[in-house]
Amino acid sequence: MTSGALGRVETELPGLPEALRRVGEVILGDPAEAARSTIIALAERAGSSPATVTRFCRAFGFSGYAELRVALATETGRAAQAGWGAGVGHEIGPDDPLDAAIEVMAAADVRLIQDTAAQLDLDVVAQVAAAIVAAPRVLLVGVSTSGNVATMFEGRLRRIGVPCWSAGDAHVALSEAALLKEGDVAVGISHRGRTREVMEALAEAGGHGALTVAVTSFARSPLAELAELVLTTASRETTFRLGGLAAVHSQLFVLDAVYVAIAQSTYERTNEAFERTISAVESHRVERS
Repeated sequence: MTSGALGRVETELPGLPEALRRVGEVILGDPAEAARSTIIALAERAGSSPATVTRFCRAFGFSGYAELRVALATETGRAAQAGWGAGVGHEIGPDDPLDAAIEVMAAADVRLIQDTAAQLDLDVVAQVAAAIVAAPRVLLVGVSTSGNVATMFEGRLRRIGVPCWSAGDAHVALSEAALLKEGDVAVGISHRGRTREVMEALAEAGGHGALTVAVTSFARSPLAELAELVLTTASRETTFRLGGLAAVHSQLFVLDAVYVAIAQSTYERTNEAFERTISAVESHRVERS
């Protein structure tokens, strides 16, 4: 991973061991300063050792501190150029003017999508897209907010002729997963990667030979460990939008990337599907006055 470091650190910080968490807190507190610091200086600021900083780097996919510094310098430079800083990390108070609240929301969402795009593994996106194109049957599993995301992705795939079903009920998800076979695909969506219903459905699908895919903000979560392929999402919580609610935009973005890859590889079929479906519903549109 050479980019998207800050988003991943912020997302996974609460689950890190205390010593690594202190390193992450120092980096997030001033990423630009961390990019300029030596490993000894950063370790001192975090009350830890250079060895702990090295373990932190490797936990996030970097070979060492030098590689992390390059990634931090790149991200902070890009953020400054794009003006992402305004509003990011600010809390929305009950008496804040609506325009200020919207500015905070916009800044958080822009940074969220940028973080997600930066950490997206394009090889995994391509593998998932290819598997879905070839699959006789695709099952999407998510609960609550993630279930809504699964339903939306199901609609996109069905629109271009992909045999796809979504399931948010545990019994339905397990029953559908039990019918999958080798060559089919099961996608589990869970922000924290700890939703039991999603994990059980993916395990059931994998037990029958289906390819299992996890979409989660936590690369070391139980769901990610269970799946054969993992697509990670960034999550930037703001006031009134916590946990799974904060991850919706990034989940949709990641799945949209898969959708675009599918549409590109089935270009003619996709265009034909669009034309046929548009024609089918045309009579239900009100004409312009």
